[in-house]
Amino acid sequence: MKIIGIIPARYASTRYPGKPLIDIAGKSMIQRVYEQAKKANNLNDVIIATDDQRIADHVKTFGAEVVLTQEAHPSGTDRCYEAFLNYGKDFDYVINIQGDEPFIDPAQIDELAAVCDGSSELATQMIPVDSYEILFDKGEVKIVMNTQQEALYFSRMVIPFIKGVDEKEWHKHHPYFRHVGMYAYRTDVLKALTALSPSALENAESLEQLRWLEYGFKIKLVQTTFDSHCIDTPEDVAKVTQLMGGIIN
Repeated sequence: MKIIGIIPARYASTRYPGKPLIDIAGKSMIQRVYEQAKKANNLNDVIIATDDQRIADHVKTFGAEVVLTQEAHPSGTDRCYEAFLNYGKDFDYVINIQGDEPFIDPAQIDELAAVCDGSSELATQMIPVDSYEILFDKGEVKIVMNTQQEALYFSRMVIPFIKGVDEKEWHKHHPYFRHVGMYAYRTDVLKALTALSPSALENAESLEQLRWLEYGFKIKLVQTTFDSHCIDTPEDVAKVTQLMGGIIN
């Protein structure tokens, strides 16, 4: 299977405009994401997709391939598909690598790429929930799956409900998982996804992946030990840099 990693990098951001270009210990965030992705063993190529010439010009300074896309994309999935088309090369799968995780581990990308075997339509990652606080955090998306480790539902609420057990003990009585948001798409499926209209469940939870489930697509789940460390606000820079200080170079 031929797999391309695409890193969407928008300049506009409600909480942190221009964040792909912010400096993190001497390198821009987008350069750090790109360099980590290039270390993955299972990717045949890595490109950056952006809607902004400033980002495109910067990306060229460190030798990355960049594809310019439209500004008006409703999601990273749509931006990935346009970038894939504009790049003009054949691949079996696209992996959407988050552009705001400067210290993503290449092994995490390889974990997801390992299930890109031709039969998987879509794949994403999950990590076990080990505390009451995380389980009931509505910012953390929880997952329910079937016996084939395919997603049945994603929710900001806690599901399933455990009858007769104190809520603070639920995580000790059921194997809960939360979503780690990197996606792999088979390229024919990626094309189909971009033609789908928003769905009722997607609108209710504000989760794009629910649209795919409502329309009948299967999402393979891959358990990981790597957590997400995103930069969404200026305050996150110091926090994430301190957390990942041991691997900065």
